[in-house]
Amino acid sequence: MPSAELTFPALRWSLPAPRATLSGLVLALAAALYLVAGLSLAFLDRPTAEEIAARETGLTPSELKAPPKVEPLIFKPVAPTDALSINASVPVAGGPNPSAVPFPATFGTAGDRARAVECLTAAVYYEAAIEPLEGQRAVAQVVLNRVRHPAYPRSVCGVVFQGSERRTGCQFSFTCDGSLRRTPSAAGWARARRVAEEALSGKVYAPVGWATHYHTNWVVPYWSSSLVKAANVGTHIFYRWTGGWGRPGAFRRSPASTDPGMAALRAAADAARAALPLEGQSVDDAAALAAAQAADPDRVVTASVDSFQRAVLRRYEPMSRETATAKAIERTAEPVSASTRWALGGERASEAAPFGRKAEEKAAPPKCLEGVRRAPADGQGPAEKQAC
Repeated sequence: MPSAELTFPALRWSLPAPRATLSGLVLALAAALYLVAGLSLAFLDRPTAEEIAARETGLTPSELKAPPKVEPLIFKPVAPTDALSINASVPVAGGPNPSAVPFPATFGTAGDRARAVECLTAAVYYEAAIEPLEGQRAVAQVVLNRVRHPAYPRSVCGVVFQGSERRTGCQFSFTCDGSLRRTPSAAGWARARRVAEEALSGKVYAPVGWATHYHTNWVVPYWSSSLVKAANVGTHIFYRWTGGWGRPGAFRRSPASTDPGMAALRAAADAARAALPLEGQSVDDAAALAAAQAADPDRVVTASVDSFQRAVLRRYEPMSRETATAKAIERTAEPVSASTRWALGGERASEAAPFGRKAEEKAAPPKCLEGVRRAPADGQGPAEKQAC
């Protein structure tokens, strides 16, 4: 159809034919409908966080809602020398060992961050004070890995003190064996604190990957054979969960913005342990948890997922912390100060032989240990701070 023309003295326009105009409108409408439909389908097909995690881990969404149970640190009754051989016979797993990602520290307040730093520092110090820097960073990485895994509490202090409401079976032994009653050495604590600060600021120790478990090489925990051996760092062996629970997609949880802190968790755990029955009596976890709740009404106290029968927990007493620390010191390549010996293992300065000497060649004990409390001679009452 010929185009219609409008003529003016100075201007002249050519209007398109009506058929061409109609065709253009139809095409524009079709394109708009196609775009809307595409966006709608994309929105409807957008996977949820659980679906993404399921694809990355190979677990179904229902399986992701039921994380694995965390077993307590109970050891097989083997001698330390046998444990060394048993652990050495298990090779580090082949295949990829992806590095963890920087910890997303989003604390609500400066106080929450300070409490998290304190708990992570304590874990690094009491678990790896005599380890090299790499060993301390590896321990810090495991704690932060646990915070992001659905099988563990969401806060740093919650992870460190998990299970400490029990007399045995806590996840980190120093939280329930009396180690916290000993004053740490100032230099060792400062070193551990630097490691904790760096880890919470995003520094990653890649060699252990997404490991969530570790133990020293002179013991054999019951759970070690059910996990994947990921790395050896110093005297510690690191493990990750098998299958999808050990893959990066399982560590999808965001940490809590608040942290209860060491003081609150210690008080609640002490109250819970005090309410536990004596040796040989039945265990009433409900009473213990009620006592912990009464000690701190503002905090919700829940049972640990590592619940075992008390008879199983107390079946073996393989090695005391003091003995384990002494053996670790024996294998340390560098001298260990008397104050560090006392802070870690409870060994008094007068009982500790200098590194490299035999017991009969003990040197005279130092007159004062800076930052270390002096234990009473009769073993009763609180320790007294030394004035140097």
